[in-house]
Amino acid sequence: MKRIAILVAVVALIAVACGGSETTGTEAAPETEPTTGGPETTGTEAAPETEPTTTPTTSVPEAEAAGVVAAASALGELLTDADGNTLYIFLPDAQGDSTCYGDCEAKWPVFAGEGAGDGVDAALLGTSTRTDGNPQTSYNGWPLYYFAGDATPGDTNGQGVGDVWYVIAPNGELIGAP
Repeated sequence: MKRIAILVAVVALIAVACGGSETTGTEAAPETEPTTGGPETTGTEAAPETEPTTTPTTSVPEAEAAGVVAAASALGELLTDADGNTLYIFLPDAQGDSTCYGDCEAKWPVFAGEGAGDGVDAALLGTSTRTDGNPQTSYNGWPLYYFAGDATPGDTNGQGVGDVWYVIAPNGELIGAP
């Protein structure tokens, strides 16, 4: 019974979002796909045609106020934001301007925090303006990023991805990079 109520709520949301005709809550919109075997919904999610994202459950942190800190990990001492979310560098950036835009940026969101926290060398911390006009924090010349595949603070799932994404140590050296 609960699933029927949820389905009715989803159908109503779809009808409203699509600007379709009013529904009474008991009829399905003609373009609705069958839900057998599909994911369960709560009635508050977007219409089925919305693509799921790989954004971490902690979401992309609001880095603007976070700052950079050093944190211990299984990889060694590395840089994170103040909430413990791991920061990464992208080898094609070659200690210069960011080259990660579009699809790349969707998977590797830009870090734009301010301030050197515990264990961080403030002299290595910098900020630049990306070609899209947004700020980005750098460390030892490397623009810093988050990884959308990190679900919780302390995750390092982006380490070594594509042999071009690596964490960075507080001394400015890359960890595990060739």
